[in-house]
Amino acid sequence: MAQTTSSTSFDRQNNRQVEDEKQLHSTELEVSELMTGEATAPNRWWKYKQMLREPFAEFAGVMILIIFGNGVDCQVVLSGNSGVAASPKGTAMGVWVSLGISGGHINPAVTLALATWRGFPWRKVPAYIFAQLMGGLVGAALVYANYFHAIDIFEGGKGVRTLKTAGLFSTYAFSWTVSQLDYMTHVSCFFSEFLTTAVLVIMVLATTDARNAPPPSGLLPLVLFLLILGIGVALGLETGYAINPARDLGPRILTSMVGYGKAVYTFRNQYWLWCPVLAPILGAQVGALFYEIFLYNGSDGRFNQP
Repeated sequence: MAQTTSSTSFDRQNNRQVEDEKQLHSTELEVSELMTGEATAPNRWWKYKQMLREPFAEFAGVMILIIFGNGVDCQVVLSGNSGVAASPKGTAMGVWVSLGISGGHINPAVTLALATWRGFPWRKVPAYIFAQLMGGLVGAALVYANYFHAIDIFEGGKGVRTLKTAGLFSTYAFSWTVSQLDYMTHVSCFFSEFLTTAVLVIMVLATTDARNAPPPSGLLPLVLFLLILGIGVALGLETGYAINPARDLGPRILTSMVGYGKAVYTFRNQYWLWCPVLAPILGAQVGALFYEIFLYNGSDGRFNQP
């Protein structure tokens, strides 16, 4: 009798699993048909959403990255705490939002590296980069609105805006007393961002390489959390490790719009362009090239084809 009951229970469980698999397959088939136009879309908005979904995932990912990253900076500095805190959780949260939709690039340097070396469609690159940049700007705007009055108090007057608080939103090679780090030459600043981004991209490619040791499904954001934390602790002292043009330029554009003026661009001979924008882009390309030449063994690799 007990054996019969156990067998019946097992059969029910087996049947339930089969039904779940059928339902999942049916759902996937419906979505596939809708995407390819072989079935009728549920409403007019559907086809437009499919066109906008990936760029908006990148937008949301960078926006959340900025909210967490800049928010921590504001909290630490504006509260009068002179301590330094890296904020890798912004990257992790941003990737969690966008990973399953757009691939979770949330970084123009990564997007360009994947387009150059991994076959990411070049036609998608402009939309991705624009969405990432706008995500950075909107994320910074939300943080700025939240801390607007605290910034007034910290700056010493209503509407006073200087580089003391501009550094909460973008990277500058200066101390919190707004004195330039004289030991950091232009070449040193460039190399710091170049190196940190190269390390970032090598690790990103390693953790997404099925032939290497990728993390279990869904845990890539956690790996990136540890990666950004490690980069910040090991290499973030000198320039603030932008390692992401959208993370720096988006908030910088916002600060120039809300009262900080042209100082955010003229600081240190257009530092904004050659250090947090060009250096990460070039560093990402070199990091990806290194992985492609020496480590990647996939058949789609540029150096693995006849």
